[in-house]
Amino acid sequence: MSDMLNGQKRDIMCGLVNESMIGETVIVMGWTAKRRDFGSLIFVDLRDKTGIVQVVFDSSLTEDFAKAEKIRNEYVLAISGKIRKRSEDTINEKLSTGTIEIEAKSLKILSEAETTPFAIEENSKVNEVVRLKYRYLDLRRPDIQKNLIMRSKISKIARDYLDENGFMEIETPFLGKSTPEGARDYLVPSRIHKGSFYALPQSPQLFKQLLMISGFDKYYQIAKCFRDEDLRANRQPEFTQIDLEMSFVDKEESVMSLNEGLIVRLFKECLNMDINAPFKRLKYEEAMNRFGSDKPDTRFGLEITDISDIAEKCDFKVFNDAVKKGGSVRMINAKGFWRKILSRRDVDALTDFVKTYKAKGLAWIAMDEVDGVKSVITKFLSEDQTNEILKRANAETGDIIFFAADTNDIVFATLGALRLHLGEMGNLIDKSRYDILWVTDFPLFEYDETEKRYVALHHPFTSPKDEDLELFETDPLKMHAKAYDLVINGEEAGGGSIRIYNNKIQERMFKTLGFSEQDIKDRFGFFVDAFKYGTPPHGGLAFGLDRLTMLFTGAESIKDVIAFPKVQNASCLMSEAPTPVEIKQLNELSIKVDEEEDI
Repeated sequence: MSDMLNGQKRDIMCGLVNESMIGETVIVMGWTAKRRDFGSLIFVDLRDKTGIVQVVFDSSLTEDFAKAEKIRNEYVLAISGKIRKRSEDTINEKLSTGTIEIEAKSLKILSEAETTPFAIEENSKVNEVVRLKYRYLDLRRPDIQKNLIMRSKISKIARDYLDENGFMEIETPFLGKSTPEGARDYLVPSRIHKGSFYALPQSPQLFKQLLMISGFDKYYQIAKCFRDEDLRANRQPEFTQIDLEMSFVDKEESVMSLNEGLIVRLFKECLNMDINAPFKRLKYEEAMNRFGSDKPDTRFGLEITDISDIAEKCDFKVFNDAVKKGGSVRMINAKGFWRKILSRRDVDALTDFVKTYKAKGLAWIAMDEVDGVKSVITKFLSEDQTNEILKRANAETGDIIFFAADTNDIVFATLGALRLHLGEMGNLIDKSRYDILWVTDFPLFEYDETEKRYVALHHPFTSPKDEDLELFETDPLKMHAKAYDLVINGEEAGGGSIRIYNNKIQERMFKTLGFSEQDIKDRFGFFVDAFKYGTPPHGGLAFGLDRLTMLFTGAESIKDVIAFPKVQNASCLMSEAPTPVEIKQLNELSIKVDEEEDI
């Protein structure tokens, strides 16, 4: 039977033991990371969240040496011993405690452990499915623990910074009203109100604006959010925002500059990096034209060039049809890629790659060392047109130019993704750099072909630019929003907007979105009513805490910065959620589940 603590208390964490403590007797506690048995000497690497310290059990010095012989990996131990310096030939420079060790005097085995399904080690190559099934073991790995320690640190620094700047932390409800406009809500049935449902918040948007109307002036919250949508890489059904809102601001700069201060502090205190503010500003239109993305990674080149003016005059039907239909033809010059990085087979594979983004194909021109201009499309171009394209691309021997021709949305999605893909293939991205910028001047609306109506690019409460108000009734797609996204290394780290606070403008917004009076009442009645009683100008922003942690730790997956993440189908491999529930529970909620028939 395992020994109990019997009032024994830990003096210091494993990773904090250091040379200044040599000669002291301490009690340390933790898990056995490794055990090495040399007969009369047993070495144990003891691990906790701060690191590892080596413990030496000597049969001539340790009272409980017989117990030490029973130790196996992941046993939980309490050890009392004297700190001593290691001999020069045994120093481990990979450990912060590598110059010292603990000479064990006594030992308590607090808990034994069976052999774990995988080794608890840093940067484990074990299959993710196995790791997530035994997540409580995966969380013992040093790299995952470092990620969660960083996450906690980011949260604390954000709280301290916002508190210093006059913000109050206020919680908003998890059980709210469904206001379908955007991603699908997670619904919670009500037992008391039969047939009615709460919705889990996609964000605290309405409530934080109500707090501004309530006179709290500055609000923040580390907020849990939920979206029932098809998952993609680095997206989870539940995620966390550093959410804030502030009153008496009507210009984007007011919110942006305050949040630049937070980012500067986070980089300094988390990474010891000095980041200069103000950050770069890039208008949405320029970001799309140059990078094909509203969250551009600007750490490398391969920028996009528009050649629609040449394409509309050529005999290549794919090109000129795209322009005639209101689309565009654009290109990327992958400088030096031909033969050196991309083989002909690689180029063919890229054609399949871009089809993911609805592109019908991928035209290209290569500048071959032997054959010169090499392409199947040049026969449809005049010599002058070919030369003009090559000149505009600044083409040289060894380059390969890729073209996309379609609607602007497809062209940008295709070339934006291709650019990133080529950047990775060519090792063009300096992963040690941090490029930070704001993307501003987003469109206020986009047109939904499925619903045949305008939809808000952000949400229905985003304020339009003052100079665009006259376009509400004439050309909504030309309107711009007082919206801003913070982009770090090609990831949207946060985003927000100045909100509509004028009833008349909000009515015009709802009308353009095609909402009837009944729609407005059903979806946002309580919110719209609040605006009748005096609303200050206000705006806000939300940072993705998961994304920030990924960026600060260099983690490859968002799952590695969340304690208990879901997998691609929104299930938890460890707890096996979601699961069916008892009929009794369903009956209480007046819910009947249709069983799918076998086909």
